[in-house]
This record gives sequence, C-alpha cells and structure tokens, in this order.
Amino acid sequence: MLIAHGDACYRTGLRALIEAVSDFAVAGEASDGDAAVRLARQLEPDVVLLGLAMSGLDGLGVLQQLDGLRVRPRVICVAGAVDNGEALKALELGARGVFLTTACSDLFAKAIRCVMRGEYWVTREHVKDLIGALVEARSTPTPPPGKRPFNLSPRELDVVKLVVGALSNREIAQALSLSEETVKHHVCSIFNKTGASNRLELALFAIHHRLVQSDHSFRS
Repeated sequence: MLIAHGDACYRTGLRALIEAVSDFAVAGEASDGDAAVRLARQLEPDVVLLGLAMSGLDGLGVLQQLDGLRVRPRVICVAGAVDNGEALKALELGARGVFLTTACSDLFAKAIRCVMRGEYWVTREHVKDLIGALVEARSTPTPPPGKRPFNLSPRELDVVKLVVGALSNREIAQALSLSEETVKHHVCSIFNKTGASNRLELALFAIHHRLVQSDHSFRS
C-alpha cells in the first residue's frame, strides 16, 4: 500500500494501523501530490490511502492523474473530516472509499479489504448525505415512463428508489407491504441486473443512470 498524506503524524498513524495487520504492508509514503503520483506509477500498489489536502497537487488532482496509469490502484481517501461535495467529487474521480480517521480503528482493515474486493467503502452515517448531494448535482430527468431500464421490473425500481433513500430491507418491506424475504430476493435480482455488489454501489449506479427522481426525499 501507498500512504499519501501531507501530515507526517497521519502517515505514522496510518502506517501503524496497516502494519498491525499481518497480510498488509506499506510499500511507500508520499507527503505531497506529485510524489504520490510518481510513487503510484513506480510501485504499482494495490491500495493508495490518500489525503485530500496536500501541498502542490491536491488529492482530487492526484485522483485525476492516477486515471492515466497503466495499473490504477484502488484509492481510499483518508481525512479527519470531509465535505460532502469533496467526497462526492473524489468518488466520481474514481476513489473507492472515504475513511474518516475519527471512525473506530477496527473498521480500518475492513474498509481496505472491502475496497480490495472491488467494492465501495463509505461510513454509514455519510451514505445518505453523499447520495443526497449526488441527486442534487444531477438534474437530468429520469427515463420516460413505460421503459424498463436494465430490465428492472416496476417493483424492482420501487426497491431501488428506497435503497437510494437508505432504507433497510425491513423498512423497505414495511413501505411496500412485502415480506423481508421478498425484498431480499428483489435486491439480489437488482444486483445481478445492474452489476452492483453492495447497496452503495447500487445507489450510485441508480443516480448515475437516472433511475430516481432528482427531488427524491431522503431520511434524516
């Protein structure tokens, strides 16, 4: 893994967390964006832990540069706090996760493993905010009624909209007067049809492909 962060204390802390896991290893460290891109090209790490605020090329600039590499690493943006708009931009530029250092350290290895499997990692409390920001940023109308995008049934589209609203399977079952087992079946079918591997990926997919209305309400 490559640690790219402008704060030496953060880099030391991240290294300690990584080295505490037997099958993780640190390949290198970078203190600025230009060095991060150079080392990513040279070392070809599996994962880059990237600070968004760095001197020279910032984290978002690094993400843009990584897009041109022969082997693009999976990137987790690491910060003590992050603005929703900034986190959203990072995800749109290819980041696979956003990890807040204020979160429980036990989640750190879980986040890395999740991203290494090709999934997304965003802390639960930020999912609704990020999806809400994405909905607001995309004002293009949804596909005309009568069409079945990605061969999703009307009921599956109902489920998608509620997943975007960050409802659990139990809450979706209550909202649609279905059994929880039926909802699980619908979610599994939706994953197969869209290629999403988790609920966050499905939500981002749904917003990107205009499967939900831009004025969709979100639970607080």
